[in-house]
Amino acid sequence: MLKVHGVHGSPFVRKVLITLEFKGLGYEMVTQMPFSGDEDYKKLNPLGKIPTLVDGNLTLGDSKVICRYLESAYPEVPFYPADQAEKAMADWYDDFASGPVAELAAGIFFQRFMRPRAFQQEPDEVLIANIIDKKLPPLLRYIEGQLPSEAYLFGVFSIADLTLVTPFVNASYAGYDVCSDAYPKFAALIEAVRGEPAVANILANEAKALGFG
Repeated sequence: MLKVHGVHGSPFVRKVLITLEFKGLGYEMVTQMPFSGDEDYKKLNPLGKIPTLVDGNLTLGDSKVICRYLESAYPEVPFYPADQAEKAMADWYDDFASGPVAELAAGIFFQRFMRPRAFQQEPDEVLIANIIDKKLPPLLRYIEGQLPSEAYLFGVFSIADLTLVTPFVNASYAGYDVCSDAYPKFAALIEAVRGEPAVANILANEAKALGFG
């Protein structure tokens, strides 16, 4: 059986779990914190990052690599666009969202969710305001400009939509939601993605793991 090493709450683990759920693939989740110094885990992934996928004799790190592999190895239920240009754009959105967007969303999540819970510290609201007011808007304007007037990026729900939305799930746990007045298309996309059965199932499990359920 496929094994996913990671924890609920990571946008990168979430992306892999939803891909598996969407494709109807059975898997086992092995709880693993990132950068824990676990020597056994470092034998699987020397970088110490999550997620790591184990499929028989194959071990892969990095959510983009994992999702690409799942699409190729288990193509019966496609989760990537068939058109090559659209597939390339899906990869670009993945890089874009997994880099600067995820870093900023993680900043909000860490300050308002992790600091009070894990470290009993007050969040740095000045830092948060700088992210929300200055750093995020140019990226959100770019996303808004990429989206069609209705529905999903390429007509049907795909990895491209998921990868743009998943960092903002973390931000929402910390009380930040994309403004529907300023970014109506992206706010609608987030709502639509969260309503997808595969996404809703994983988010329900995640909510329980994080103490919301």
